[in-house]
Amino acid sequence: MTAPFTGGHSDPTVQPVPASVVETVDAADTTLQNPQRAVIALGSNLGNRLENLQGAVDALEDTPGVRVKAVSPVYETEPWGVEPGSQPSYFNAVVVLRTTLPPSSLLERAHAVEEAFHRVRDERWGPRTLDVDIVAYASVVSDDPQLTLPHPRAHQRAFVLAPWHDVDPEALLHGRGPVAELLDTVTRDGVTPREDLELQLPE
Repeated sequence: MTAPFTGGHSDPTVQPVPASVVETVDAADTTLQNPQRAVIALGSNLGNRLENLQGAVDALEDTPGVRVKAVSPVYETEPWGVEPGSQPSYFNAVVVLRTTLPPSSLLERAHAVEEAFHRVRDERWGPRTLDVDIVAYASVVSDDPQLTLPHPRAHQRAFVLAPWHDVDPEALLHGRGPVAELLDTVTRDGVTPREDLELQLPE
């Protein structure tokens, strides 16, 4: 099978996924019946931020009915919606999955992963060890307050759009348009690629 999301990167420092890893992941896909594609945004600004993100990637891969297909480069981002300097900066990344879990079950798993990393929800826009957000699930559109799909603010956030575009330059955000075009409409101020850091695709 042709490796997905390994060509046409906007960032020349992004390394393609090794063919051996792609073959292993594709082989694992045969255990999934009619999988759907989902996009997950990760963020952390407390503790060991890189380890938190890698732990989330690994936990998602360990979930029955989930296969991690692509992991973006890491970006460092100024906190959203708070006074400058009031919180540590975030590390952000995007993960592309294939999954047989319905959106509601994937959300439950996302919350369980957050809780495993001691995520606290005391305040909106508060600092957190780990944030696991479902950005998109196939072409599903839902106004459910528990899980709005696609994510209602993803089209405004460079820290979601930039890493997503890195792993899938042809990506579309349903109802909003191509991710590449959306990325051109938002500011990248405070969103910096961390070329010295890397998340590992589970083998």
